Amino acid sequence: MTHTVEIVPDSEQRGLIGALPAAIRPYASVMRLDRPIGAWLLFWPGAWAVALAGMGRHGIALILWLALGAWAMRGAGCVYNDIVDRDLDRRVERTRLRPLASGRMTLMSAWVLLTGLSLIGLLVLVQLQPVAQLVAIASLAPVAAYPFMKRITWWPQAWLGLVFSWAALVGWAAVTGELGVTALLLYAGSICWVLGYDTIYALQDREDDALVGVKSSALALGRHVRVGVVGFYLAALSLWSAAIWTVRPDALGLLALLPLSGHFAWQVATLRPNDGDNALARFRSNRVAGLLMFAACLVVGMSS
Repeated sequence: MTHTVEIVPDSEQRGLIGALPAAIRPYASVMRLDRPIGAWLLFWPGAWAVALAGMGRHGIALILWLALGAWAMRGAGCVYNDIVDRDLDRRVERTRLRPLASGRMTLMSAWVLLTGLSLIGLLVLVQLQPVAQLVAIASLAPVAAYPFMKRITWWPQAWLGLVFSWAALVGWAAVTGELGVTALLLYAGSICWVLGYDTIYALQDREDDALVGVKSSALALGRHVRVGVVGFYLAALSLWSAAIWTVRPDALGLLALLPLSGHFAWQVATLRPNDGDNALARFRSNRVAGLLMFAACLVVGMSS
């Protein structure tokens, strides 16, 4: 009699997921519960917008609701992405053991989980002002299209920027009841930020992506990756400076971005494009970048 040995990734044997009952580990894994960096990156633009808008009457509560929404929608996005990419994931070393790609989770189970996470997102949605609700609903189309972009364009990271930055528009509208130039500048800067950090992230998969025909900005930039990331981060800082200027038009307001500028400089100076572990660490450090930007927005928003 033969026994089939189920192969699971190391991440399901340790840490948060390893502490869970074996039956639910694939569900936690497909949501990336062991990698909260994605939820942080989705959350920060909304928090920036609330802070730069002066927090409003319920700023802290709003930020907490946005945090819950970011966690739920990031999880939903990961499940949806794995549903769409399950065949591709089987052909990439880093992703071949994902629950759907490896067969440890059924497609029906994934859709049920996606529905549950979406309902949490709906709960957050009803806490917002009507304008913010409409802005949030408008994000569904670009979110649904994102997993297909890597098959269409060399710059799927730009589309990810559109999606991961959307909370900046939602957060601003939730406080002010409208969209304006400040929100659009904050959003555009966040898109450039995402282009920078996700290009760094894509460095891990350059060889596999090239073999299976998946496109990325890391492949498009080739040996000019570092220059590209510098350009993206400079564009982000320029647009964020313009956003801050609309709220507080003096040079002191712009000084709030100095710590963030220093952090970006450190990322680029210490990046080793051919070292996957180094690239992953620099990518994850953008959680700190988001915090520094939040501090800048809070200082400017509360002093204007």
